[in-house]
Amino acid sequence: MHRAHQHSDNTMPPTSLQRSSRTGRHWLLASLMAAVGAILAACKSTPVNVPPPPESRLPSDDAAAHSLGKSVTPGPSAASTARAYRRDAATHLYNQNNQRVFKGKLPPLLYAIGVLEVDIDRSGRITKLHWMRAPRHAPEVVAEIERTVRAAAPFPVPARMGRVTYTDTWLWDKSGHFQLDTLTEGQL
Repeated sequence: MHRAHQHSDNTMPPTSLQRSSRTGRHWLLASLMAAVGAILAACKSTPVNVPPPPESRLPSDDAAAHSLGKSVTPGPSAASTARAYRRDAATHLYNQNNQRVFKGKLPPLLYAIGVLEVDIDRSGRITKLHWMRAPRHAPEVVAEIERTVRAAAPFPVPARMGRVTYTDTWLWDKSGHFQLDTLTEGQL
């Protein structure tokens, strides 16, 4: 009989104190979730004073001359390593293709990613292109990257090294705009 009495107590409706406690917990949980949402929204908003893009992203006289069809010979590179030269080459490519560079952070899913090795001689001319990782699913991107690199020649003369082989990663958006890993603004 004692068991039956206990069982019947469990099926009784909750008291007003129990209902109040549950309502309070729901209110507290809802408030906590709203606060977390507000914090996350604040983290995603852009700051009021957005810093200007790096110098290499701004159109240069070289880019303006190139867009007018004039041949442009870039200045010599002071780089003493292939890694340092990569920054000079990426800046040169950005200046030659400013209108095609993706501005801001790239979306989380890119259309194509490729790793290209470029050999530059002592005059800044390209002697060889070699794909270390080609985006095989997008042969049109492979062709466009190769065309873009060849059209940007001559590259800065590797004055301190004589010649150089550098590697950079091409981050290609479905819009046809790109960033180079060396100068990327990252991804969302």
